[in-house]
Amino acid sequence: MPRQIRFNAFDMNCVAHQTSGLWKHPADRADQYKTLEYWTELARLLERGRFDGIFIADVLGTYDVYGGSNEAAIRNGAQVPVNDPLLVIPAMAYVTENLGFGVTAGTAYEHPYPFARRMSTLDHLTRGRIGWNVVTGYLPSAARNMGAEDQMEHDDRYDYADEYLEVLYKLWEGSWEDDAVVKDVENGVFTDPAKVHEIGHKGKHFSVPGIHIAEPSPQRTPVIYQAGASSRGVKFAAENAEAIFIAGPTKEIVASTVTKIRDALEAAGRDRYAAKIYTLLTLITDETDEKAEAKYEEYLSYASEEGALVFMSGWMGIDLSQYALDEPIGNVKSNAIQSVVASFQENNEDGREWTVGDIARHSAIGGLGPFVVGSGETIADTLQQWVEETDVDGFNLAYVITPGTFEDIVEHVIPVLQERGAYPTEYADGTLRNKLHGAGDKLPEDHRGAGYRVGVSAATA
Repeated sequence: MPRQIRFNAFDMNCVAHQTSGLWKHPADRADQYKTLEYWTELARLLERGRFDGIFIADVLGTYDVYGGSNEAAIRNGAQVPVNDPLLVIPAMAYVTENLGFGVTAGTAYEHPYPFARRMSTLDHLTRGRIGWNVVTGYLPSAARNMGAEDQMEHDDRYDYADEYLEVLYKLWEGSWEDDAVVKDVENGVFTDPAKVHEIGHKGKHFSVPGIHIAEPSPQRTPVIYQAGASSRGVKFAAENAEAIFIAGPTKEIVASTVTKIRDALEAAGRDRYAAKIYTLLTLITDETDEKAEAKYEEYLSYASEEGALVFMSGWMGIDLSQYALDEPIGNVKSNAIQSVVASFQENNEDGREWTVGDIARHSAIGGLGPFVVGSGETIADTLQQWVEETDVDGFNLAYVITPGTFEDIVEHVIPVLQERGAYPTEYADGTLRNKLHGAGDKLPEDHRGAGYRVGVSAATA
């Protein structure tokens, strides 16, 4: 029996997410991101394709590293303008029954107390299909607009996030007992006060003495997603994440990252497969290899290499406008996404060291991840090879044009994988957590958050 491959759709509430410049393509509808119809139609399409979910990225600042300003980002529509990712979820949930929703929100600029209620609300409205992608922030422009001179140092941001998660786990897991809401009409009691508990948190960064003001949602704690792949990010993910997103330009780099994460999960006292690992990939497909190649060449004619370098400068924390295109990346200390720098310091498959020009060409379509071009059969072969050789669970699929890229995947790739028994034909029952892991709707006992449940001693937590 072949291993099951899982898909997430990777999107953002903006015009240009990973592939810059394709908003110019006549079939692209990314500029309709401001409408509910864009999101509801996309949700229906993805559910028809049995995607695990749609993962919506987010930033709270502009990419202003390239050239020392945000002018190139604004000119290219590179993740600006960008709208709030959380607000489109209820509409998509209303028109679907099984699709999951992973939303990105940072720990740096919102207090955990109101954020806990926002996520509980979404878990109620989606009937347990919400996940949270925990980010610590990496754009200095966001920090400045929130009143700080710069973001915290890389590892300090994760230390801050550790306490942020502690507060949330206490609110979601430890404040309300399962049967606190009694709806006792005869005695006029909606909630039994004896079964609602103050969390009494007082830490280095937060003081939250009171109760969670939302009743328990279907999952209580949303499914925790994480995408940090630095050493500190992997440790954080191993302790918290139930789904982990990675990116790498080659199978060898992806395989190494997967092994590092699975080792870290074990070191954190969890099973090696306690978190689903999805690697970033962009698929360009059609009825035949030749048609797919022609489609790729057409897409490439619309791509913006300047926009690609805007993205890479922001992701790496390096102003790539200062480098000649044939200049090697070299050794760089970055306060942004350290794992990106580590990936591009690896050699090309032909043995050459990566240059700035390589980065521009490689990421012009697909961003941080590789892309695959071919028929449904060709791509299915490639995906199964990736799973076998890297041990990933699935793929976080970015689009070139939207919704056209996802339409092509549903039409050409998924049926081939299903015929091979390598892709789901139906959804599992229950919440997003149960659909992903098949072990129930709530956090498993070996998860960090389970230690904060009502009735668990403080010493155990």
